Amino acid sequence: MPPKSSSSKEKDLADDDEVLQAVILADSFNKRFRPLTVGKPRCLLPICNATLLDWTFESLALAGVQEIFVICRSFADQVKAAIKDSKWSKPSSGLKIVPIVTAKETFSPGDAMRDIYTHGIITSDFVLVTGDLVSNVRIDEVVREHKARRRANKDTIMTMVVKESGARHRTRSRGDSGVFVLDSQTSECLHYEPVTGYPPTTVANIPREILAEHPEVELRNDLIDCSIDVCSVEVPSLFQDNFDYADIRRDFVYGVLTSDLLMKNIYCYVLKEGYAARVADTRSYDAVSKDILSRWTFPLVPDNNHPGGHAYEHLRGNKYIAKDNSVVLSRTCKIGSNTLIGAHTTIGPDASVHASVLGERCTVGARAVLRNAYVFDGAHIGAGAVVESAIVGAGARIGDGARVERGCLVGDGVVLGPGARLRKFARVSRRREKAGAIADGEDADDEEDSEVEEVEAHQDARALAPLIGEGSNAVVWPARYPHDEDEEEDGVESYSNQRLMRIGDNASDLELSDPGSVTESESDSGSESDASSLRLSRTSSQTSAPTPSAASLHTLQQSASLAEFDAEAAASLERAFAEGHKVDDAAVELKTLRMAANVPLRRVREAVVTALVERVRIVDGAGAQRKEIADLVARWGALIDRIGGIDPVETVEILQYHCAQSARLPLFGQLLAALYQADLVEEDDIRAWHAQPVAKGAHLKPGPLKEGVEKCWAVGRVMIAQFDEQETDSEESEEGSGEEGEDED
Repeated sequence: MPPKSSSSKEKDLADDDEVLQAVILADSFNKRFRPLTVGKPRCLLPICNATLLDWTFESLALAGVQEIFVICRSFADQVKAAIKDSKWSKPSSGLKIVPIVTAKETFSPGDAMRDIYTHGIITSDFVLVTGDLVSNVRIDEVVREHKARRRANKDTIMTMVVKESGARHRTRSRGDSGVFVLDSQTSECLHYEPVTGYPPTTVANIPREILAEHPEVELRNDLIDCSIDVCSVEVPSLFQDNFDYADIRRDFVYGVLTSDLLMKNIYCYVLKEGYAARVADTRSYDAVSKDILSRWTFPLVPDNNHPGGHAYEHLRGNKYIAKDNSVVLSRTCKIGSNTLIGAHTTIGPDASVHASVLGERCTVGARAVLRNAYVFDGAHIGAGAVVESAIVGAGARIGDGARVERGCLVGDGVVLGPGARLRKFARVSRRREKAGAIADGEDADDEEDSEVEEVEAHQDARALAPLIGEGSNAVVWPARYPHDEDEEEDGVESYSNQRLMRIGDNASDLELSDPGSVTESESDSGSESDASSLRLSRTSSQTSAPTPSAASLHTLQQSASLAEFDAEAAASLERAFAEGHKVDDAAVELKTLRMAANVPLRRVREAVVTALVERVRIVDGAGAQRKEIADLVARWGALIDRIGGIDPVETVEILQYHCAQSARLPLFGQLLAALYQADLVEEDDIRAWHAQPVAKGAHLKPGPLKEGVEKCWAVGRVMIAQFDEQETDSEESEEGSGEEGEDED
């Protein structure tokens, strides 16, 4: 049984010289790094050639921690082995590290805290961090301040370490942050409001009694949450008593501060100096890597106190080269600033490496280009290959001339063939050699196993061949997880919000601007509201926001996903037109985009028709214009029917509605005639389209769109009249031929 909280409190308050304990939550409890974390825990991913767990150990050792409990669920054997093989297992390290394996039913940080309570390992105030921390902050001062508060008030249970920054600081999460309401005099956290990046939130609801009881408060939207908490011994028991606490901030802190029963106090320690940040997603992975290379984390830098025990030479421009003379650099290669190159790595002639990290035993071929790339140990980048703002796993092989676009994640051991072309933000992992075995039999849970199986089951080898190249062993992951449509996602983990937390994504197509003030008539809170609503600006420190409904959240997420697909499809078609691709190749790329974005076939057809219409050059003369359209349809029209299904009636409808809103409206008749002449639509298809109520625009309100739709419908009526005339002439001709035959008889 765990120690009783009352006796623990007495011990905690009485002894300042006790061993400072820390608890590391090694599991991430999310999928933001997949597929890099298929077969290994996130805490063992390298950053600047040392594992995240080693950086966390180094940060805690620098802070004066003496005993560390590593709480892990997934791949616990790997975590134990990594600790045993590291420098921290030696007596001279000054750290006692104890790995604690939690139950398989541990699915959140709250579950991990309940497991800590069950194990009874905490005997005093302790430091709680995650297994992805990079920090040079001296926590001992925070601990002393926390204990002083505990002596004055036994209900003080936690001190959160936060860092002053701008609202758009590179290491401040754009998708998962919070508004802190602090007492100006004591730094007590009076209220915490979690903020999700998308959809954008503009006001936070603060209980009125806080403003009534505290004449001076600070509303802070400019704080980086370092995820370093000094906790009292009773914190795990509070999780045990409240099973709805899952997330540390969104559930525990928010729940404690809004509870009328617990009556507990939480404080903030606002850092003015020092560095502390989490590697919580691929965007922060990039940001923290750049900060390490730029020496913001000093004394934790590659050439001094490197957590992995490697030795690097620091050169001008923040270039770091392994000191053992094993690195081979061609005389004509170019190494840019903010670059780290691991031992036994070779870089070929005319290769360019800028703002990137290369692990040990890597090879970079001639004329290869790496920009903002992170390449793990043993990877090979082929001659002429390009890797930009992407992460390449250990042992991966990128073929000659291949392109790995920004935002891509390439898993361990993946082979991409020559000329492979991964689209932006693609994720690929190595196909397993036999079903059910992940990472050579490692202890993956059933959920991960089934997820990988589902991804592998949805592969279209023909469609993926141009992307992954010949001889590849890659499995392409969808932009969304296969089961996402059937499950209601949490706001933080929703697809659109995750875009704010992935490497290389500026999310420029998401609507993130402030939609404006809420007027009195729009707000139903009035004077009877229990909370005050305060504006949340993306650049101001005084802020906050109401939570949108689940329906509106889903709609916004779906809209953002469709907008991203539209942009990718338009870019793909533009490349095909400009570079003269084959129709089949263009169709394969569109099919791949559709599979990844999980959009309906109609959306792809809309993209193709739109691109063709806008591709038409406007020329003088009716005959010249008809020829221009006919040539374009002859070259690219077949693409409409090769994207996965044939629906000529839908094609005409899409053409109608696009032309109705485009400057190409006068060309509708010529475009429709060209499709008819090219046998892409038949007479019966045009008649079926024309008979639909949607073709008449009956459902539309009066306006430019309705007028355009009606004009196109009128053009269709003329064409159908011509069909009727042709049929009449044909019948008369046949009758005339018959009468002539009778006269001859």
